[in-house]
Amino acid sequence: MTSHASDVLAGARVATRLPARDLDRARRFYAEKLGLYPADERPGGLLYRCAGVDFVVFRSTGASPGTFTQMAFEVDDIQAAVTELRRRGVVFEEVAVPGFRTRDGIAEIEGNYPSKGARGEWGAWFRDSEGNLLGIGQLIL
Repeated sequence: MTSHASDVLAGARVATRLPARDLDRARRFYAEKLGLYPADERPGGLLYRCAGVDFVVFRSTGASPGTFTQMAFEVDDIQAAVTELRRRGVVFEEVAVPGFRTRDGIAEIEGNYPSKGARGEWGAWFRDSEGNLLGIGQLIL
C-alpha cells in the first residue's frame, strides 16, 4: 500500500504555537486583554482552548518577526469584538496593502474561500505582549 503525504496529515488536528520571551507577561496579557485563561499548563507552556481548538504559548528565547498573521480568531461580530478589546487596552494595527486598507482598525477583504460560503471577510490585527501578530476575522455572508 502506497501512502501519499496528503493522506498522512489530512485527518490531523492543527494547533498553533506562539513564542513568548516572558511567559508570565504573556499570561497576564491573554487574561487581562483577551479574557483567556490556560486550560492546562506545564513548565514553559500554557495551553489555551477556544471553541475546542487548542493553541499554546510557550517560553522561547527566540521571537517571531511579527510580520505576518500567526493566528486568527473567527468571530460572529467583529465590531463588538474590536470595541471590547480596545476597551481592555488592545491596540489594533492600521494596515494599508494592495487589496485592502483598515478603517478604524477593520479591513474589508474581498473574496474568500468558496467552501466557506462567504463573499469576503472583515479583518483586524493586533500584537500580543510578545510581538506575535494576531488577527480577528468575520465572514461577510
